[in-house]
Parts: sequence; C-alpha cells; structure tokens
Amino acid sequence: MVIKSAELETVCGITSTLPKNLQPEYAFAGRSNVGKSSLINALLNRKSLARTSSQPGKTQTINFYHINNEFYFVDLPGYGYAKVSEQVKAKWGKMIERYLTKSEQLRKVFLLVDIRHEPSANDVAMYNWIKESGFTPVVIATKLDKIKRSQQQKQLKIIRQTLEAGPDTVIIPFSATEKKGVDEFYACLEEDLASVGQ
Repeated sequence: MVIKSAELETVCGITSTLPKNLQPEYAFAGRSNVGKSSLINALLNRKSLARTSSQPGKTQTINFYHINNEFYFVDLPGYGYAKVSEQVKAKWGKMIERYLTKSEQLRKVFLLVDIRHEPSANDVAMYNWIKESGFTPVVIATKLDKIKRSQQQKQLKIIRQTLEAGPDTVIIPFSATEKKGVDEFYACLEEDLASVGQ
C-alpha cells in the first residue's frame, strides 16, 4: 500500500463526542510504553505524525488519523501506566470502552504487546475485551529489534499462550526502527479493506 496522505483529523478527550466518520476505522490498543506512536509513524513512513515521548502515558486522547482519504487509524490511550491516578486510569478505560462499543466504522483492533515480555494482566484483559466487543484481535509484537532472532519463536509462543489466543489469531512481529512487519500489517489491512461493503 502506498501512503499518499496522512493527517491527524480529530482528537477526542474524555468528554468529547466521537466523530461520525463514514470510512473504515482501524484501532491500536496497548500499554503506555509499547511503542504505539512509533508503530503508527513507521506504518505511515512519517517521522513524527504521531507524537512519541520518553514519558509513557502521553497519549491521553483518542486520535483519529485520516489516511489516503480512504480510512482511519485510531490511536487509543495507553493503559497500565503506573504514574497516573486510579481515577485517571478509570476514565481512560471508559474512553476506550465507549469507543469500542459505539464506533460504527470500527473494523479491526490491533493489540500491541512487547515481544520481550510475557503479556501483562492488562494486555490479557484488553485482548478479552476486544473479543467480547465482537472483534477478532490482531496482535502486533513490537520491539522485534530488541531480541535475538533465535528468541523470536519462543517469545511469540509465550505471547500466544499467555493471551490464550487460538491458532487463528494473527500475531505480527514488528520493529518500527527496522520497518519489519509493515508489509504483513498492510496485507492484513488490505484484505479487510477489500471486504468493506461486500
């Protein structure tokens, strides 16, 4: 897929009304320091469209990026960040839940997990939440460049087992710095886009 245009179109805070978009939406969920912004920038071949930060928990809004005037990437607030209050965490959770249940154009949710670590309790909860909301999660295992190639299959197996993901669940190993996994992601996206309206 050739990315001709990408722009941050809508930013929704806790009290904002969700936009009534007319084109397909693809959401990204994951904990605060899993590399969502880096992944979005890598997918769009942009350096800083999605703002990366050395401070986890920076994305406190739902950000809608309009791509090629055809579809949206939706960056959900990161979860599980220790330095925000329980009250703020609860509000972020409600924002994510509201979006997952209310969006009329949401087609797929990509759950980001760090390939180096066993998925956290929050990751497992989010995986199950996505399924319970009626979606088939696609798991993206980020930070692939941080582990040795010999460890990849072992780590992917741990992720699949911890999430209790069936054999049909797609897991894409991904490195934002080396652009690994970009083609696999777009193959998955294009397959879904081709089925829109069928």
